This record gives sequence, C-alpha cells and structure tokens, in this order.
Amino acid sequence: MTIASLDAMRPPKIPISVLVVIHTADGQVLLIERADKPGYWQSVTGSKDSLDEPLRQTCVREVREETGIVVGSPEVPEERLQDWAFSNLYEIYPVWRHRYAPGVTHNTEHVFGLLVPREVHVVLSPREHLRHDWLPWREAADRCFSPSNAEAILMLPRFCDLRT
Repeated sequence: MTIASLDAMRPPKIPISVLVVIHTADGQVLLIERADKPGYWQSVTGSKDSLDEPLRQTCVREVREETGIVVGSPEVPEERLQDWAFSNLYEIYPVWRHRYAPGVTHNTEHVFGLLVPREVHVVLSPREHLRHDWLPWREAADRCFSPSNAEAILMLPRFCDLRT
C-alpha cells in the first residue's frame, strides 16, 4: 500500500501542528529527510490528533513516532521540552493539501525546542523518514526546505545558552 493510499483512508488532518527543534547543548540540530519527498529535510513536525490534544502531548507523541526519542525518560526528562511561545501561520504546500479537509489552505504551527544528549539514539519511522543528520544550527537552517523551520532553528540561540 502506498503512502497516498494510506492518506486517503485517514480522517482529515487538523491544521494545528507542532514543530520541534531537537538540539544538543552545543547547537547540533537533528534533521530528518522526508520519505514522501526525498531531499526535503526538516525538524519533527506533526498535527494534533484531536482538537483537545494539548500541544505538549502532540510534541511528545510526534518526537517518539518520528525519532524514537522518548520525552519523559531518564535520558530526556520532560522539562527539556520547551514551548518557545511563538507560532507560524503558513500556507499548506499544494502537494500535501489532500490530507486536510476540503478548503483548508493554512496551518498554524507551534514551535518547541527539545534539548537532548549528543549520544541520544535515533530510530526513524521508515514510513515517514529516510535518513537523519546532526548539523550545526546554522547549517541545519540552510538545509531545511521549510522557511518557517529554518527561521525556528535560527532562533535557537535565543532559547538556550549554546556551549561551543
């Protein structure tokens, strides 16, 4: 079964999502390459499963699903997930609009940061992502296909004291 046929069987996505910039104390940022668009690199992103799902819960779920990293574990305590208290309203790329209800063209993306140890183990969901890479934050921003994702990564020094 293809990703497109799986998408057709799912209920429409809620146009409220999270973007989680996963980073180390020295400013290395985790990027993952999309399986449905090879060459498109991004941070962890994902929509709410229900309108009443708290944004933090969406982050925890998406980080685990996409990277295998468990927020709330001894390795990555829950307090390491920080709400950066800003959001982006952006137009949904036409290639992905079929995942939303008819007429939905924009998404509100809430931005979070997640500090992890450098040696954290990453296990990708092969249905969603092909590869991952750790890059210095400026290089990570340059590699992102999404302008809002790149902008969020460039804000990393505002939210943490980067040790170099």
